[in-house]
Amino acid sequence: MPEVHSAPSVPHAPSLPSAPHRVEFLRLPHPGFPHLTAWGIRVDGTDLRVLVAEATRALWSRELDEDDDTPQERDAFLLGQHAPLHLDDDADGARARAHFMGEAPPHLRDRNTGALCLMGCPCGIDACWPLLAMVRATESEVTWSGFYQIHRPEWGELPLGPYVFPRPAYEAALAVPLGLDQDPLAPLLGEG
Repeated sequence: MPEVHSAPSVPHAPSLPSAPHRVEFLRLPHPGFPHLTAWGIRVDGTDLRVLVAEATRALWSRELDEDDDTPQERDAFLLGQHAPLHLDDDADGARARAHFMGEAPPHLRDRNTGALCLMGCPCGIDACWPLLAMVRATESEVTWSGFYQIHRPEWGELPLGPYVFPRPAYEAALAVPLGLDQDPLAPLLGEG
């Protein structure tokens, strides 16, 4: 897997108090590779891929304006730009629990900032086209902030979050992920 190397130079906004959010972790077939099981995420009931699609829509439009895509094709592209993390060799979920608590392995972490991959590439290689964010865990909460796409430094920090989750609820969601037989976005991605 390719290593994630550098972050965009983004000035960080001052921390503002945020209302607690709710996270759900999902175990579902990887889009495009249904024989692989992946870790999906919902924040406040919305798939993280949907949140990222909206956060990057205007940024992508600069690159995609030359394409002759229909609105439906553009939406499918935006929703499919990231995939749930596959996390090789994680049958018991121990690797995912460590990862989502901020202890990601080096190949799924930006070595300059410490940000880690929350979503990977639809090609099946998590570090290929990662969505990165800072994950900070304290005794009482887990915070995701500073989202960015390492291969688009000109985008800077994406307009997502920060998301502050009560740690007990976060750990409970991670310990017992919701198992799904199909990716809930499959129909929108043209896969179901």
